[in-house]
Amino acid sequence: MPTVLITGGHAGIGLQCAIRLATHHRSDLILAGRSVERMEPAAQQLRAYGVKVSTVVLDTSSLASVRSAAAAIGQLIESEAIGGLDAIVCNAGASFAGPVGYSVDGYERTFTTNYLGHFLLTELLFDQLRDTGRIVMVASGTHDPDTMDGRMVGPAVEPDAVALANVGRNGSKPLSGGKLYATSKLCMILMAYEMDRRLRRAGSSIASIAFDPGAIPETGLTRTMPGPIQSLTRSAPVKWFLTRIGITAGSLEFSGNALADVAIGPEYADDSGKYLQSNNKRLQATRSSRMSYDERRAAKLWEESKRLVKLQPEEEPEPLR
Repeated sequence: MPTVLITGGHAGIGLQCAIRLATHHRSDLILAGRSVERMEPAAQQLRAYGVKVSTVVLDTSSLASVRSAAAAIGQLIESEAIGGLDAIVCNAGASFAGPVGYSVDGYERTFTTNYLGHFLLTELLFDQLRDTGRIVMVASGTHDPDTMDGRMVGPAVEPDAVALANVGRNGSKPLSGGKLYATSKLCMILMAYEMDRRLRRAGSSIASIAFDPGAIPETGLTRTMPGPIQSLTRSAPVKWFLTRIGITAGSLEFSGNALADVAIGPEYADDSGKYLQSNNKRLQATRSSRMSYDERRAAKLWEESKRLVKLQPEEEPEPLR
């Protein structure tokens, strides 16, 4: 059986992805999240489908937690409790309303939770991937200021890792929660593309794919809004209106299933370096924002990220150097 690691695989599209992986692809699973208590009900549900399910504590906003989780997953593989990884699905993410907040490492929490923790996780677990494995970065159409998705939350800013980690400090201007979220997702896409370029140069068969699930009211930015507004965005008339004005429309079932297929399905084996978007129950390769294809920005983000996470030479896999 294949084995897939999903961050945030116990809720939302992560759980729907896990269900599809267990039932359709017969994959063993590793669920990684902040709370064992919150993950265990989902793990029990998934085990009923006859697959192995392990849970690992992971808080992507804490670099120490990322290192601990990577070590725990390595031990599971070494002990043969699970097989080598066929896919890493970097799905966990959050948006935060209110004043700018900071992680335990002192970095802005949206940037760290959505992007920087996943950057470190994929570096640390890369050598645990099988030769034909995949890394899937869950992104968002909000990263593109030229689309209605991007205009709705505020345009993404320059993907400068050091500046983003220190937003609101040293006299720098705070950014809105929407801009911080959109920029963190731009960073995910830049990472996916830069990883693909490095893998191709190294002659690796591992794939790196960016996946946009579309706007899903049940799991997206509306979670930080008051209850009545959340209910309104889930109503059929509002969903119809948002689609009409150009919002990329996802759904919990379709987008979650599509994410699973992208992670393990043979039909996506050759899609490394692509941006796959779920929109109105169709999954297709499309163009991401103009800035996301800037190789200079991507390389700079990668090197700055290595310094921010204090990546050691022995932690950096050869194909990604």
